[in-house]
Amino acid sequence: MSLNRLFEQLESHSHAPTEQWDPPYCGEIPLRIKSNGDWEYQGSKIERPQLVKLFASVLVKEQQDYFLVTPAEKVKIAVDDAPFVITGWEQVEVDGERAVQVITNIGERYVLSQQTPLVVIGDLPYVRLLRGMTAKVHRNVYYQWAEMAEPGSDKADKEFVIHSAGQAFSLGHA
Repeated sequence: MSLNRLFEQLESHSHAPTEQWDPPYCGEIPLRIKSNGDWEYQGSKIERPQLVKLFASVLVKEQQDYFLVTPAEKVKIAVDDAPFVITGWEQVEVDGERAVQVITNIGERYVLSQQTPLVVIGDLPYVRLLRGMTAKVHRNVYYQWAEMAEPGSDKADKEFVIHSAGQAFSLGHA
């Protein structure tokens, strides 16, 4: 299997065709995605993973705001930080090339690549996902990556990087 084929398989997620819908804006609802990745409705955690996945499948971002969009309505929700969290990862090798596959708190998988890069924003690592979404890297994952990180190309800079899909991604500076 080629690396491009793996990218296609992993990145074909079940997102509704929200770009084809133009429903009326119906206001804000008391749904919140906390910074730890928990989804809450009226202050109570949504315990059913399938319900969270359903909501995530119609989640869109416009500028800095997040909305749930259906063919009939569009409602604004609150997102504390990033709507998703990278909670796991694994090293994969395809065609002799090393890649890091990340797993979100809702079970979606992505390969760290040029299309879905690791970025550092304000000293915190995030993965830029498809459709303008981001996922914050959980502390445990970050520490595991720090153990395997290598010095960047500029030794004086004290940057540490991990490699995936032929790219070097910064974990930050020492």
